[in-house]
Amino acid sequence: MSAVSASPQQLLQFVIDDDLDAAVRAGLMEYTESLGETELLPEQSQQLLDVQQRLRTAWAARERHRARDARLARRAAEREARRAPPPVADSKPALPSAAAAILARAKARAAEKPSS
Repeated sequence: MSAVSASPQQLLQFVIDDDLDAAVRAGLMEYTESLGETELLPEQSQQLLDVQQRLRTAWAARERHRARDARLARRAAEREARRAPPPVADSKPALPSAAAAILARAKARAAEKPSS
């Protein structure tokens, strides 16, 4: 948000009405005491500043909670990946490289011979 779009008195009314969403949209978080010094009593101005601080604290706690949830989910996924059984190998064992080369040459010769 850029600038306060509501008067300090309007912000205070939103807070008194417990309409914090409207107060935030109207610019509560940009409010400073100097904006309201002519329109509000000092205790009213302090009330707006207190609400700002409580919101900042709540938002910071929410971000910490989200970061914790993401960290716990990542750790759980890593733990599950470690617990997962190893992938099952193909039922046919792979040919040793020398045998594979011999087989490839035999297939090439067979492809070159004309059929009778």
